[in-house]
Amino acid sequence: MATFKPNVPVVQKDPVVSVDVSASNPLSTGKHTFILTVVDDSGNESDKVSIDVIVQDTDRPTAVLDAVDKNGNILALPLVVAPGASFILSGVRSKDATGKIKEYRFTMDPA
Repeated sequence: MATFKPNVPVVQKDPVVSVDVSASNPLSTGKHTFILTVVDDSGNESDKVSIDVIVQDTDRPTAVLDAVDKNGNILALPLVVAPGASFILSGVRSKDATGKIKEYRFTMDPA
């Protein structure tokens, strides 16, 4: 088990290391490069080799759709409006557990 910090080598005799992360200390999404250098019993250092690990958010966001008044208060459903009356839809309560929502797509079902 090892907790990696940028530019701080984890030195050990075992050739296998577990990269331990937790919810409170995760690797951020994106590319992370890990480097290995080995030293022989004469003190000779190898060239560095590296591997890229991509942390990808695979959790789906949760969409929450509400009808709200002009002050943002949630209205009771089903929403009943008069012909020609405007109304407001809100996706503000939508969330993503590990990231940020970057786009809201509102579509009217033709049914």
